[in-house]
Amino acid sequence: MQARGMAARLAAHWLVLAAATAPLPLCAAEDSAASAAAEVPAWSSGVSAYLNMPRGSEAYVTGIAIAKRGTLHLEARSNYEGMDAYSFFVGYNLGWGDALRLDFTPILGVVTGSTRSVVGGFEATLTGRYADAYVEFEYVPDAEPSGYAYAWSELAWRPRDWLRLGLAAQRTRVPDNGRSLQRGVFAQIKGKHVSGAVYWFNPAAHDQIAVVSIGLSF
Repeated sequence: MQARGMAARLAAHWLVLAAATAPLPLCAAEDSAASAAAEVPAWSSGVSAYLNMPRGSEAYVTGIAIAKRGTLHLEARSNYEGMDAYSFFVGYNLGWGDALRLDFTPILGVVTGSTRSVVGGFEATLTGRYADAYVEFEYVPDAEPSGYAYAWSELAWRPRDWLRLGLAAQRTRVPDNGRSLQRGVFAQIKGKHVSGAVYWFNPAAHDQIAVVSIGLSF
């Protein structure tokens, strides 16, 4: 009888221990899965179209599409290095700072179509509380008739979260109006997923260029 009582007590202890510890591996697995899912960066993407209207010349559209995931940066452009030119890039996203934030992305790619070349460059954004600066730069060594550096830059003041006002400049051969650098002003309105902007380059000259852009982000 004493042996049977001891066996019963031991069995009861084992059952209590099993009931207490059985859920632990499941909970640990669920927590591990949730933590792993939280650490995987999500994709973000955007597309932009720029309607370029040079004074006295035919209008054309420049398109840019970007996809990002963590440090990975993918980008495609059309009519950027030249009319009927199409470029594709891969880059590495870097960033530093909080109150004053610097984002920097070196890119490497190819351009095909009317221009054929390997392309290297970078994109950089410096963001403060009420102002920001943006530069995109690329060098096309096999551009005709010689290698060429393309650039777009903006210096903006943000009086509101949804409004950017500032100066813009671009170095491009499209359109080819004899200027190595186009300078102007711009205004941009930004929503959660939609933005729109108007640029006015060479405002005091006869070869003015108006640009209207719209961007969608996902």
